[in-house]
Amino acid sequence: MCAIAGAVGLRVDADTEGRMLGTMVRRGPDGEGVFRQGECCLLHRRLAVIDPRGGAQPMELRWAGERYVLVYNGELYNTDSLRRELEGLGHRFLGHSDTEVVLHAYAEYGEACLERFNGIFAFAVWEAGRGALFLARDRIGVKPLFYMLHQGGLLFASEMKTILAYPGVRAELDETGAAQLILMGPGRLPGSGVFRGMQELESGCCARFEGGRLQCRRYWKLRDREHRDSFEETAQRVRELVTDAIRSQMVSDVPIGTFLSGGLDSSIISAICAGEMAKRGERLRTFSVDYRDNDRYFQPGKFQPNSDGHFIRVMEETLNSRHSWTVLSPQDLADCLEEATIARDLPGMADVDFSLLAFCREIRRDVTVALSGECADEIFGGYPWYRDPEVRALEGFPWAQNTRTRASLLGENLRARLNPGEFAMEAYRKTCRESDILPGTSPRERRMKEMVNLNFAWFMQTLLDRKDRMSMYCSLEVRVPFCDYRIAEYLYGVPWEYKDYQGQEKGLLRYAMRGLLPEEVLYRKKSPYPKTFDPEYERMMEGWLRQVLDRGDSPLEALVDRGALEALLSEESPWPWYGQLMRRPQTMAYFLQLDFWLRHYGVRLVF
Repeated sequence: MCAIAGAVGLRVDADTEGRMLGTMVRRGPDGEGVFRQGECCLLHRRLAVIDPRGGAQPMELRWAGERYVLVYNGELYNTDSLRRELEGLGHRFLGHSDTEVVLHAYAEYGEACLERFNGIFAFAVWEAGRGALFLARDRIGVKPLFYMLHQGGLLFASEMKTILAYPGVRAELDETGAAQLILMGPGRLPGSGVFRGMQELESGCCARFEGGRLQCRRYWKLRDREHRDSFEETAQRVRELVTDAIRSQMVSDVPIGTFLSGGLDSSIISAICAGEMAKRGERLRTFSVDYRDNDRYFQPGKFQPNSDGHFIRVMEETLNSRHSWTVLSPQDLADCLEEATIARDLPGMADVDFSLLAFCREIRRDVTVALSGECADEIFGGYPWYRDPEVRALEGFPWAQNTRTRASLLGENLRARLNPGEFAMEAYRKTCRESDILPGTSPRERRMKEMVNLNFAWFMQTLLDRKDRMSMYCSLEVRVPFCDYRIAEYLYGVPWEYKDYQGQEKGLLRYAMRGLLPEEVLYRKKSPYPKTFDPEYERMMEGWLRQVLDRGDSPLEALVDRGALEALLSEESPWPWYGQLMRRPQTMAYFLQLDFWLRHYGVRLVF
């Protein structure tokens, strides 16, 4: 994994180059490269995972009369088969990096190369003779790619902070950005970078910048199709797809490990990885996070029925892995609040981000690559809002049924400019309208496909943002096998009654992977990423937010109603702020992040 950036149609002097590269060091600590041609400048920082001695970037290739220059962030999991295909067409390779394969594939197939890639990626190719830049992002949106049209040119980068380092680019917030922070945060509109003028190339999209014009198009989306496989055939196909995705994502020239929570998804990944490594006479490294005194303070509830410790120990013994624990205190979480905000360039999921940042920092001491279980719930229907008919029937984002509460927090100026309910509802309805659903689909199946698309476009993107930024801030590459697009494409057409086999969340996945895990882990009731229940953490967040409000100079007061925010200090909302985990302590931490973000980035309000 790496960091990429560039400017076309703009001047980049040595000082600007240094500032932009400086923002990229954490994503790429192993080296840097620069390409210049006229008003094109491409920048790269490398985290070496495949072919450490080769694979340097920007990478150049002369082919069929054109000179191609590539900067690439990602991993291609079908590199070997593509290399053989290209060699058959006359291409010759100097190393064994996937970067070189991506470059040759683009030279051979042009934009159609995207249809051949199975991986997670964001890249840019400069066609020197034509004077055109091509940008692309993977189908699911695992790797980030932001851009901004500026003074007739184009800036792009893996992270927003790199674009903000360019002279004349201001950190500005208009009413649409502010509305996202209060009414949707930590989610954001697809394609939005929240800062005014900042955009994100959406997942499954590519773009071309030529002659001062940018044209974007979607090359992939979930398409509905008739499902003809029986339940048994479906389960067998799921097992094949999941197993192949995990195995293919183990490729690395540096040490790898897995996140292990004792839940279904991470346990499946860890079990398959452990089996593959055992064939080579190696032991898998597994990693878990917990909180100080969690056995004392844990509170079982609807969304978090049990803690992870027992199930992690069961898997550790089953796998015979080399296991490491990271145990965090409330102070450890608080200490990461500002760093996590900088890592994400936006307020995030509060201590769910803070703990992941601290956890990734510890993992990076032992491995450079780790596999994680993100996105199985979106694809297999594991979240409570998939399975609760009452929540399912409600209009609006099912993980944030609190628009009225959020709207009450808007400052007077913003409230006068916005229709809060309509702002959120139109974004929700647009995603539902764009869902590809076959004619004649039953009302229940139609709703379930809308739910999948809502989760893909919104909730899953928030989680992928979180995992990418927190891990790459620590120079740790995290791979997410359940994001293999083949799994997503196949599962989209699978009927809900299969996915909900025996009325259990992810019932199909459990049935498909039977025999792989101990029964108590295979059928463990879903429990999300762990959070702390320590009352000390809640007291810390409350005291910190009280200090911010009492200070009297917080930029928060230009966005939010002070009285409504103070009420947050004493009341627990009936709905979580976001998802399952952001209750009162996390919501207070979110507003602390927002206060820090406004100050640290010097955000100028333009409404």
